[in-house]
Amino acid sequence: MFGAHLTVSQSVAPLLLESYVEYASKNQALLWDLLVNHIIVVVDSVWLALLIGIPLGVVATLDDRLGNGILWTTGILMTVPSIALFGLLIPFVGIGEIPVVIALVLYAQLPIVRNTYVGLTQVDSATIKAGRGMGMTRRQRLWRIQLPQAVPVIMAGVRNAVVILVGIAAIGAFIGANNLGDPIFTGISEAYPAAIVVSTVLVSLLALAFDYGLGVVEQLFQLRNGESVDPALLTRVIRRSIA
Repeated sequence: MFGAHLTVSQSVAPLLLESYVEYASKNQALLWDLLVNHIIVVVDSVWLALLIGIPLGVVATLDDRLGNGILWTTGILMTVPSIALFGLLIPFVGIGEIPVVIALVLYAQLPIVRNTYVGLTQVDSATIKAGRGMGMTRRQRLWRIQLPQAVPVIMAGVRNAVVILVGIAAIGAFIGANNLGDPIFTGISEAYPAAIVVSTVLVSLLALAFDYGLGVVEQLFQLRNGESVDPALLTRVIRRSIA
């Protein structure tokens, strides 16, 4: 009985793989357009989140009570289910990409704000005192000493945020965002596994690509700060090209 089950499984697997390849080849133009839209939504959300999150992280370092409040608030935002947040935004901004971008910006705040806060507070106090002894103002110490040394930690937060946003953005297709979530929801409603699997694989590959690229940027900043890291292949290529 077990042998018969194994034989059936072995015969079904190639058929499933063939259906996935067939779906991808027949819909490659559509999938490409959806992939590009997915990337645009994530990138727009990330740079907007950075414009908000980094200043909030800086403000959080100025006062412990204020910092705890900011971190607590961003943590609460992360716990709100994405579908619920989309629904709350629809009466104000309608459906489509705008509520998705707003939701993604809110979800990105916790890793960005937290890592900005951690990166700034972990800067060597002796270095900060040296800057103060040289007559630097608080703003000058922030821009010339603290932020440059905190950038690798901030980039680690951005990496975490982007991986999260790539997945949540797909759920945004539920409210009309035109991205890789569309085939996933279509596949669920029409019981079409090929659409679900192919689109999910693309979303996963996109998240991995973002993570790798931002990881390279993080390593470049770490090397600039004199930290000891094991550079990735692309990091070594970039360093050789600019050397």
